[in-house]
Amino acid sequence: MLLGELRSSLDQRVWERVEEAIGLVTDLYGGGLERVLELVDDDDVERLLADDLVGSLLILHGLHPSDLETRVLAALDSVRPYMDSHGGDVEVLGIDEDEGVLHVRLLGSCDGCPSSSVTLQHAVKQAIEEAAPEIVHIDVVDETPPVATPPASITLSKKPVPTG
Repeated sequence: MLLGELRSSLDQRVWERVEEAIGLVTDLYGGGLERVLELVDDDDVERLLADDLVGSLLILHGLHPSDLETRVLAALDSVRPYMDSHGGDVEVLGIDEDEGVLHVRLLGSCDGCPSSSVTLQHAVKQAIEEAAPEIVHIDVVDETPPVATPPASITLSKKPVPTG
């Protein structure tokens, strides 16, 4: 948003110079991150990956050792116990890496919990935002069954049966 405002307020030539400067700074700290990964041992790399900010920067620069699908599946595995406690689960239908869209299906729900689907969607969203910031949209197919309603009461009247 800030860059959009800046871009709209600047002359095209000035904006191109700003973009170039941003690119140079980004390349510089990306190169620094790459060098750090080369200098530290595997335990240090794991600690760096566990840090949300550092992990996001590694993703931004294409330096994260886990690919998008692996990170998405791990994130969903991390919320499965919570989802299971609500009688639900999640299935990945596909990932559109070019568009940054994750397609999932929610399965099950807890009986009598009308907000169950929303609860499960929130858990999925939060886990994905943390593990895969390049996912910009989650397309959810909700297959939780509707809460069962008791059948309507119908009164039948007996018609006299003609005799004879």
